This record gives sequence, C-alpha cells and structure tokens, in this order.
Amino acid sequence: MDAKHVLLQKVAAPGMHFSVGQRKIQAGAALLFLFGAAAVHAEWKVISTQIEPSAARRLEHRYLVVEDFGSGDRVSIELALFATKSFKLRVIDQPTEPRVDLDQAMRREKCLAGVNGGYFDPDYRPIGLLVVNGQTVAPLQRAKLLTGVLAASAGKVQIVRVGEFSLKQKIDAAVECGPMIVDLGKPVRGLEGTRSARRTFAAMTSGDRAALGFSSDVTLADLSKILTAQLSGDFTVQRVLNLDGGSSSAFWFARSNGSVFSISEEKTVRDFVAIVPK
Repeated sequence: MDAKHVLLQKVAAPGMHFSVGQRKIQAGAALLFLFGAAAVHAEWKVISTQIEPSAARRLEHRYLVVEDFGSGDRVSIELALFATKSFKLRVIDQPTEPRVDLDQAMRREKCLAGVNGGYFDPDYRPIGLLVVNGQTVAPLQRAKLLTGVLAASAGKVQIVRVGEFSLKQKIDAAVECGPMIVDLGKPVRGLEGTRSARRTFAAMTSGDRAALGFSSDVTLADLSKILTAQLSGDFTVQRVLNLDGGSSSAFWFARSNGSVFSISEEKTVRDFVAIVPK
C-alpha cells in the first residue's frame, strides 16, 4: 500500500472532536417529524427542529436533533439549505500561510454560509481534485475513499461519482472527496459503522435545493441512515458526499440579524466551501 492510500485511511478516521454544545430549544418552536423504518438496528426520529433565515431570501439554517429511540443516542445536524437558482458555491483556497479559520475566511470574503472542504496531506497539499475560480489547483485522483465530486458552475450545483465526472465541462469550483454516503435517495452500503466523529458533508435535495451540512459525533453508516429518513416534509435528500471530518469539521452561517452561528474547526485546514449569491 503506497503512502497516499495510507494517508487517505488516516484522514477518514476520526481525529479530535466534540459533540455540539447543547442548545435551549423552545418547545413551542420545535417541529416533530417521525422517521420511517430506515435502519434495521436503529429507529431515528427528529425530536426538535429550529429554522432561522439568512438576510438573503431562499437561504436558511436548519438545526435538527435526532434520536435513536432504541439506544437513546442523539445526533445534531446543521444544514445551510439554499436554492441553487439563487446561490452558487465557491471554493476558498489557502495554499500558503497565513491560513485562517472558517469564521475569518467567511467574514473576509463576505460569504453567507460555509463549511470546511476536502482532504489534504500534512504539508497542506490537497488530496483529490480541487478547482478554484475555474482553475484546477489539484488533479482528479483515483482512490478508494475519493468516490465523488462536489462541483459548481454558474448554472448548477452537482454531486457526481468520480466515474461520472468529466473534465471537459466548465467548472467554477470543485472538491473531490468521499465517501458518497447517500446515492439516489438511499443509504450507501458498506459504510464504516464503528467510528464516531464530527462530520461535514454536501447534499443535493429534491427540487432546486442543495445544502452544506455538519453533524455531531456519528458514524458514517448512521449518518447515511439519518439523512435518508424523512428529515422534513419539504425536501428529500438525493445525494450526499462526505467532506473532511473529525477535527477539520466546521460550520458557519450569517443570520438575518447580522450575527453569525459558528462551529469552529479544531485544526487549520486547506480550503473551504462557501455559499455566495449569484
């Protein structure tokens, strides 16, 4: 096994992580949704939902708490849910020092929401395809973990498997990562089911909407089951691509009142994926 594949196995494993801090959720504002039988050994249910708007129309922050009623385990999910007709994705790269955290990058670049991006090696070289402002910074790679590409152009946002991706198409921003954890609205089989860690992901939903997301400590297998259950009545997840997780995971959202909601990464990362207006 070469050094590159060893490194990919390491970045897939959980690093330092924490569970998202407990929030005070007003009972009157909480919306309750029940999952279907999405798993054999777990029955996940949404026990509370909070929605807060951005200053920009058709972009919102959804905070969900789900519980496995069999074990009592709880997972929190943050979603920056946006309309692809109104917004686009931008990759913010940090090839050299000084590298800032997600909060600083989002404020500096006047973004509306964002998460950390793809994998990188100890020297901060990106692992997998990285396209920034239409320029290919790092090439597409073939590796077991790198199963999908999050790609954006002026007209659309898409999540495709590596075999479906064409370098001939005009792409403004792209991150190759993995594994794919939801495909065609169904959980991907064979995902790791024993290591819990913070997770960052990108999702395509029904209609013209997409999302950048963050979860508290959870296995990839359980996150796949959670996201394919009925999180809400107004969207259904179709494809989800795992981004760099563990201590790299971060989430940021600019609220309509001018304040921000931010979960910081625990180590410096190479790049970020941001939501910006078209």
